Amino acid sequence: MTGNKQSDIIFGIDNSIFGLNMEKIIPRIFNLPAQSFFLFGPRGTGKTTLLRQKYPDALWIDLLEPDIFRSYSAYPERLKEIVLANPDKKAVVIDEIQKVPELLSVIHSLIEKKIKVQFILTGSSSRKIKRAGVDLLAGRVIKKTLHPFMAIELGKKFNLNSALKYGLLPVVVSAQDPDSVLKSYIALYIKEEVQMEGLVRNIGAFSRFLEIISFSHGSVLNISNVARDCEIERKVVEGYTSILEDLLLSFRLPIFTKRAKRKVVSHPKFYFFDAGVYRSLRPAGPLDKPEEIDGRALEGLVAQHIIAWNSYTGDRNKIYYWRTQSGSEIDFIVYGENVFWAIEVKNTVRIRPEDLKALKSFKSDYPESSVFLLYRGKEKIKKGEILCLPSDEFMMELNHSNLFHNV
Repeated sequence: MTGNKQSDIIFGIDNSIFGLNMEKIIPRIFNLPAQSFFLFGPRGTGKTTLLRQKYPDALWIDLLEPDIFRSYSAYPERLKEIVLANPDKKAVVIDEIQKVPELLSVIHSLIEKKIKVQFILTGSSSRKIKRAGVDLLAGRVIKKTLHPFMAIELGKKFNLNSALKYGLLPVVVSAQDPDSVLKSYIALYIKEEVQMEGLVRNIGAFSRFLEIISFSHGSVLNISNVARDCEIERKVVEGYTSILEDLLLSFRLPIFTKRAKRKVVSHPKFYFFDAGVYRSLRPAGPLDKPEEIDGRALEGLVAQHIIAWNSYTGDRNKIYYWRTQSGSEIDFIVYGENVFWAIEVKNTVRIRPEDLKALKSFKSDYPESSVFLLYRGKEKIKKGEILCLPSDEFMMELNHSNLFHNV
């Protein structure tokens, strides 16, 4: 396969199938480390595109290619021979390293030899790498994650309604038919990452689980309830949920308990990593309210922005949610050395007094916090100590910290 053809591969299939136009590459705010690093991220987030742009002269090993995969699976030490035979190559990119985790030992030995080569290891799953012992490279290879687009990266191309419907995966944003791409994305992920890797025995049960757990997006996750609705054992659902997290398709937010003055719940909240993936999995019918689905999508879109922002700025903060046993809830608590935000998201164009009650309660318990309400209106409004912001403005300005200072 030629270099140009490889750059057209997003997650194991030719982009031309999806009608993608990758000529106009949108710059990312992701900062590339100077040392060797893992670059994790779900397929379709643009890892390969970014690295081919930034490392055009790198020695490239694409483990999605069947012949290359077979070669390195049979003889991982081949990597050492290739690297030492190409001393002019200062960067070595190994795409989808989880396919042959045995290469980690070879990379470790090369790094120990202190050769002047930067290793960039991409992965869309941490499952096999965890089993192989990613700690083997601890301190020598740092971990970074590439997320779906942020609004600030898209600039004027960012459209909130489109983002809520299709999400912000680069492979989807660039598509002529984003709806078809999303459906193909889920199907291919199940086939390539779940079925081919033998992660589950019953693909039908896993597919049913994906549909059922989509109802938990943006909600407190109750594994027992999901298991009952799926008609499978609780332990199996726990395993399926862990698979989603290992494949970087979902994440959970823990409850904020620091210096709690009220009784809080214990279960985490669940989110898919991208609003479009959630919408693609979430079944809808005559009894489903569009505003409820949009509300969950909006909350998830804000969540993925906060996660990406925190990741790109060094993971200096922890992300939580807050919910008391009496029912008061705040969607996101961002807590770090210099940040203490409470953020509530409402899918409404008009701010009602009841929308502010939880934030007022939290501010009463934690006067050190800055409290925000994100809504679908167009005006920035101050309601007492609560700053009300348009959701799209928050996402567009998230990387500019001055928006949130002195509140």
